[in-house]
Amino acid sequence: MKKEVSAGEAITLARVPIQEFMINQTQEKNIALILELSEKSAPNFAADLEFSTLVPAFLLSELQSAFEIGFIIFLPFIMIDLIVASVLMSMGMIMLPPTSISLPIKILVFVLIEGWSLLAYSLIGSFK
Repeated sequence: MKKEVSAGEAITLARVPIQEFMINQTQEKNIALILELSEKSAPNFAADLEFSTLVPAFLLSELQSAFEIGFIIFLPFIMIDLIVASVLMSMGMIMLPPTSISLPIKILVFVLIEGWSLLAYSLIGSFK
């Protein structure tokens, strides 16, 4: 930001720490998949991986973590929907949409369990 180094030098200086971070966060099976799809042989050392192999493997690993977190968040909300729908049906309130009752309950539960803190903790915890 202070323009002490050029953009090219900054990329060269940042390459090693970024590469180490991505190697630590990427699952081996994703690296193997990208190597297989690109028809490249696996290098002897992880540090020898090319960025064109490492970046897509890193993205696949992060997408997998995101879907896992999303599914864990989805489960309690679907349970709230099922419970509300069952209660409404048992009361004979068929014409009342269950989402009009379950949405405020979901928001209340999310706030009471400090959902944003748990979500941030899960995201940060996904980095080893």
